[in-house]
Order: sequence, then C-alpha cells, then structure tokens
Amino acid sequence: MQLGYFENFLYSKKLELGTEARKVLNNLDCVSHYFQNNGSDFVSEKIRKSVEELFNSSDDDKLPLVIDCNDGYKALNRLSEFLQPVFSSIENPSFYFIDLFAGIGGFRLACQNNGGKCVFSSEWDPDAQKTYFHNFGEYPFGDITSPETKNYIPDNFDLLCAGFPCQAFSIAGYRKGFEDTRGTLFFDVATIIREKRPKAFILENVKNLVAHDDGRTFDVIHTTLTDLGYKVFYKVLNSMEYANIPQNRERIIIVGFDPQQVRNHEDFRFPEKQDLTNSIHDCIDYTETDESLFYRENHRYYPLLLETMVDPDTIYQWRRQYVRQNKSNVCPTLTANMGMGGHNVPLIITPHGFRKLTPKECLNFQGFPENFEFPPIAKSKQYKQAGNSVTVPLIQSVVRNIIRLL
Repeated sequence: MQLGYFENFLYSKKLELGTEARKVLNNLDCVSHYFQNNGSDFVSEKIRKSVEELFNSSDDDKLPLVIDCNDGYKALNRLSEFLQPVFSSIENPSFYFIDLFAGIGGFRLACQNNGGKCVFSSEWDPDAQKTYFHNFGEYPFGDITSPETKNYIPDNFDLLCAGFPCQAFSIAGYRKGFEDTRGTLFFDVATIIREKRPKAFILENVKNLVAHDDGRTFDVIHTTLTDLGYKVFYKVLNSMEYANIPQNRERIIIVGFDPQQVRNHEDFRFPEKQDLTNSIHDCIDYTETDESLFYRENHRYYPLLLETMVDPDTIYQWRRQYVRQNKSNVCPTLTANMGMGGHNVPLIITPHGFRKLTPKECLNFQGFPENFEFPPIAKSKQYKQAGNSVTVPLIQSVVRNIIRLL
C-alpha cells in the first residue's frame, strides 16, 4: 500500500508517523475491517489474528480502547475518528453483505440504504480504495483472485454483491470475453459463491454480456451459477427507465437465490419501470466556474462546438471527429475512459460557456448522495471511478426486492 495519501491525512491531524503507526497504515485493510465489524460475528478469524499480531495482543476488547501504549495505538485512535465517516455502517442490520469489485461503493450505499451491513470489501484499484475509505472508513482488501484475500471473507453473510469487470464484454472493448483475463474474474466470484453459500447474490455488468459471442459467454455464466444450485434471474435495466436517473445506462443485473435457504425465491421480481421526472438540470451545477473544464475561443475545437452546441437543455458528447447531441435530453452512458481524456467527458452549455461535466456531476448522474465526495486524487481518476460505478438507486431498488425474500 502506498502511504502518501494517509501520511498527508495523519500530518493534517498532527500525528507523527512512527514505526507502529506505519504498521497500522500498512495493514489498514485489516484494521479498518476490524473497526467496522468489531463486536460482531463477522470479524473473520483471519482478520482478528492479523490485528492481534499487529499489536502483540490477545485481548480483543482492549485493542480499540488502549490509545497510549505506543504510537500505533495513537494512530488507531486518530484513525478511529476518521473511521466514523458520513456513511457509517448500520448498527442493527437486517442483513449482511460482502462487496466484491467494490469500486467506490455504489453497491455498498444501495445495500446500507436497505438496512444492510457490509462485512467484507475488496477492490484492486488503489485510487478507488482511497475513495472508498474516504467515504466509508473501510479500506478494501486488494486482489480478490489471491487465495490470501479470499481467506479474509467471513462465513454466514446473506448477500454477495459484485460488479465484476465489464471491459472484457463491453462493446467499447475488443470483446474477447473469456479469452481476456479480466473476463475470467467471474469465476473467482463463482468460487466464493460455491464456498460461502450466501442466501443470494446480485451481479452487474454491461448489457452486451448477454449477446457476446452469440450468447455463448452468458450461457457459460448462467450455467455456472445454476450448476452451483442457485435459481438465477436476469434482466437488462436502464437507469433512465427504472431509477428516475437521467442517464441512458443499460446494464444487465443478475440475481440468484439458494432455494434451500430462500424458500420463496420464485416470488422475486425485478423493479417496474417508473416515470423519469428528474432532468439533467437536477444533476448539473450551473455556478461552476473552474476554467480547466471550459472550452474557450482559443481552443481549436471551439468553432465546432459553437456551430453544434445550441441547446442548453441537453448534453453533447465527442464522437471522434464530431459532436453528437443526445436526442433523449439525458446524459449519455458514462464510461471509465472518461479518465483517459477530456473528449470522452460529456459536454454542456452553461451561462459561463461550453464545458465538460465535473466529476461531481458525473456522480450525480449515477445517483450518488450529495455528501459523497472524492479524496484529493487526480480528476482523471475521479472521472474513471464515476464511469466505472453502478447507478445507486437502480441497484437499491433491486436489492430491496431481494431482501424482502430473505
């Protein structure tokens, strides 16, 4: 783990980063999971032992309380203040879930808003880990393909959530599917489902997953899940049709139930369509004046924008050599490659000129709450994280229908 971000945090709290404090930060995934789940049955034995070894203590109750023993405990004390974030864990949860390929926590918000408590999170991208920690006070474990990481997953949770990587199946990618190593990450999810036997799971991916390789890719996924003994439901849902979010974002949602644990699983239904009452104006901050976002008269593409962008009630998007207007007056699908260059970011007309959406506005178009925020990381990373995320209200409505049966 790179310590720079956390060194700056501790420096801002006037805490020197001594030897023991460095141990804390180098084991922040274990320590933060311990804090979030301390006192529950969902501190896995692996996490408990790791934290005890870190402080050479076998007294579980003493660990969070003693703050003056050494600078490690001081670090924990200061961090514990930060580990009480805006989006705190549910104290009396109605169900428990794990968050795989967690990104910046879209699934977590959806589940917590339904009364769930996260007992394990995993995300390999270090910048996404920072955003997740910044908002939830929990630092996700890394590579889920690692047996060591899998060993940290507790038993007896109710729901498995996974937005497993979609690049291998996306229309925007090369569509190599299982020939691409990113496509095989689904099998790590299947392995965890087989070994942990949650009551239910919810998976999310791009809509092209259904049609990829003439349907053979999805057949493998569907067969794998049903062979594990789960009843599987799936449907392509659009955020603008099912979540009252003005973004044209179609994603396949796959839900599964263990019939032995959920007897009424056949009663599951995906959410019904709802009217789109929110507009793009509900997601845009028209007071924004950050010059780095604007295209001014001296920009080489300004004449093209001036000619093409004429409607302030819609959103535009670069399409290689031209600018395209969204005819539905919603935001086009946000993508991870927004972080690869300004031309991938949707464009709008504001009283201050032509500009790109801000990363915060991209989060708005994913239905994130107003008080969710990015830590001090590059804008390119923020755009990537927003494009990679799930639409929170969409997942929230599906999860609501799942837990009614649990």
